[in-house]
Amino acid sequence: MPIINRVADFHPDIKGWRRDLHQHPELLYDVHRTSAFVAARLREFGCDEVVEGIGRTGVVGVIKGRIQSDSSPISIGLRADMDALPILEATGLPYASQTPGKMHACGHDGHTAMLLGAARYLAETRNFRGSAVLIFQPAEEEEAGAAAMIKDGLMERFDVSEVFGMHNWPGLELGSFSIRPGPMMAAYNVVEINIEGRGGHASAPHDCIDPVLVGAQLITAVQQIVARNLDPLEAAGVSISEFHAGSTPGVIPQSAVLRGTIRSLSAEVHELIKARLSEIVAGTAKMSGAQIELSFIGGAPLTFNHPDQTEIAVAVAKDLVGEANVHSNRPIMAAEDFGYMLEARPGAYILCGNGDSAGLHHPAYDFNDEAIPYGTSYWIKLIETKLAP
Repeated sequence: MPIINRVADFHPDIKGWRRDLHQHPELLYDVHRTSAFVAARLREFGCDEVVEGIGRTGVVGVIKGRIQSDSSPISIGLRADMDALPILEATGLPYASQTPGKMHACGHDGHTAMLLGAARYLAETRNFRGSAVLIFQPAEEEEAGAAAMIKDGLMERFDVSEVFGMHNWPGLELGSFSIRPGPMMAAYNVVEINIEGRGGHASAPHDCIDPVLVGAQLITAVQQIVARNLDPLEAAGVSISEFHAGSTPGVIPQSAVLRGTIRSLSAEVHELIKARLSEIVAGTAKMSGAQIELSFIGGAPLTFNHPDQTEIAVAVAKDLVGEANVHSNRPIMAAEDFGYMLEARPGAYILCGNGDSAGLHHPAYDFNDEAIPYGTSYWIKLIETKLAP
């Protein structure tokens, strides 16, 4: 397997960066230490430009290749996410989180370290034309840090023509990759339903509008959306995962709150789900007499891999690890705000094997440091292939 020798040489350094980041997890946009760490490394490597504060706490590094064309500059974006999760770590590792209740349970510490490793190599060699734009993004887990960076002019300011992303994947063999053209990960929104009924004594339900009963009716009704309103060949999910109401057995509460998510693999299906939810809420309100407010909060668009860029990504991965170790996966119903970047520019998102580890978002998860040479080499080969002199 043609892992780049220079990457193998400084694998211990990349592993050290990764473990330092793992010990100091930060959430969402509050990644000030992580951003400063990234910016300092990029300056040490000799990046031509290092810009902080894109999308509040995002960092962008630019490395120019040996060959530049003023008439038609070409810049390829590579993105890594930096934020951790509000989870109490249970690994017991020597480099475990030093902040109780926060941990890198999704491997963003590994993603950041691998892209830093690629930056170091590319800044040394510059064996490409145009520019490599290294994007270190906050707030992937929630609050759409990708959208915030785009709103701050990421694509235009750095002349990004294509953009690529990568995520480690537990259960996928170490030294392998997985990717597909088209829908890669689902679009999603958080759904919140606030029910205002009329509370009262549990002995007199006829004097009340019971928000618990209304909530139960809604939970049952929304299951018909996937079961009966969608083509069986379409993929979607509607899950109500929170139900908050009442505090004592003898009182029918005044209000209730339902929360959950909707997920789909096409924009058309997503809009259909939203429309049916609105109709179900309106009908249930009329039937019950309760006041019901439906909100769609946050979320991310479909992560859609563009065909041409996927083809390049597959070719690079096969060159790195061999054809037998590059797989075509089914679409994944988890979501990823890299979809915003793929709406703004053509590109592709690939999975890198993390081996037999605990699952993502699990308190026993840890990024596999043995994946570092594969992910780092993939980034380098992608730039050198796309921007071949």
